[in-house]
Amino acid sequence: MEFHERLGAIAAKIRSQRDTIQTEEATKNAFIMPFIAQVLGYDVFDPREVVPEFTADVGVKRNEKVDYAIIHEGEVQILVECKKSTEPLSTEHAGQLFRYFAVTNARIAVLTNGITYEFYTDLDSPNRMDEKPFLIVDLLSLDETLLPELRKLTKEAFDLDSVINAAEQLRFLGSIKRTLAAQFREPEEEWVRFFWKRATDGSLTKRRLEQFTPLVAEAASQFLNDQANERLKAALGAGQSPPADHEGDGETDDTDTGSESHGEDAEGTDSEIVTTLEELEGYRIVKAIAGLEVAPGRITYRDSKSYFAVLVDDNNRKPVARLHFNAKTRRHLGTFDAEKNETRHLISGPEDIYLHSDAIRAAARTFGG
Repeated sequence: MEFHERLGAIAAKIRSQRDTIQTEEATKNAFIMPFIAQVLGYDVFDPREVVPEFTADVGVKRNEKVDYAIIHEGEVQILVECKKSTEPLSTEHAGQLFRYFAVTNARIAVLTNGITYEFYTDLDSPNRMDEKPFLIVDLLSLDETLLPELRKLTKEAFDLDSVINAAEQLRFLGSIKRTLAAQFREPEEEWVRFFWKRATDGSLTKRRLEQFTPLVAEAASQFLNDQANERLKAALGAGQSPPADHEGDGETDDTDTGSESHGEDAEGTDSEIVTTLEELEGYRIVKAIAGLEVAPGRITYRDSKSYFAVLVDDNNRKPVARLHFNAKTRRHLGTFDAEKNETRHLISGPEDIYLHSDAIRAAARTFGG
């Protein structure tokens, strides 16, 4: 599996199991050890690579332990402190990391609850862990622009110098992005005044401030939607177009799937078929789940007027799932049994697809050979 697909698989596991994980030990076993093993590529059962309950004497304190020390080329390079997944991370959780950072060779410290990973180094003062992380990775809201930096910490591509050199820029970028996100959601008065001055020469009275504030928030929302639509258009223009039937398939979009036939309505014409961002998001989730059973490169899609089909080998006889997202108010996910009979599940949005991971994997497993 590709790097981003391994991350997607861990995210799928978190979504399906997080409600049953209530303790720190369960969080380690279910989420954090798989992340270290499958994403970072270190053998969690080899003490030459990963040392659990790592101990180092710190001043008068003896036998304090940090949850994991990750070793690369014989040196401790990364310290990992774990908290249970039900707890949001806070600076108070990093106390042991602060102490251990100064007495080991590690330049990277990680604080995690199995869902969010905060990465620290020593930009502000040598051998003293910074108070703020330079990189934050949220597996349930993954920022793909951060993946190249995360990849540098994997066993196969470990590049500490490159990570450290980029850390300050990453820290500033992360802070700016979080500030923008907060202002887009709930603009502060200073932010509103900034745009008011560029929109008009008039004075900003209290009444006008109350009227203008929601306009700033609405403009931000529309701007983000416009950017997303532009990316979608570019992706559709340069990426996957509706494929022609394979030679020898002898089928249309509804042949032998065991469900009702939609006929011409399902096929539609190119001008009638609109692939939405929501469908593409759903496709990526299904692909991440199905990719646990078959090579991700074999998983593709075909959009139609009535539904969005996810297939193996671009073959309608190998359905993995269908996204019925065209209704105005309801969303359904279609899954298939061994006889290719479709069952529709009412979902509130793409994230609910993870609730049906077992059915998707079972369908994909049928075509795993």
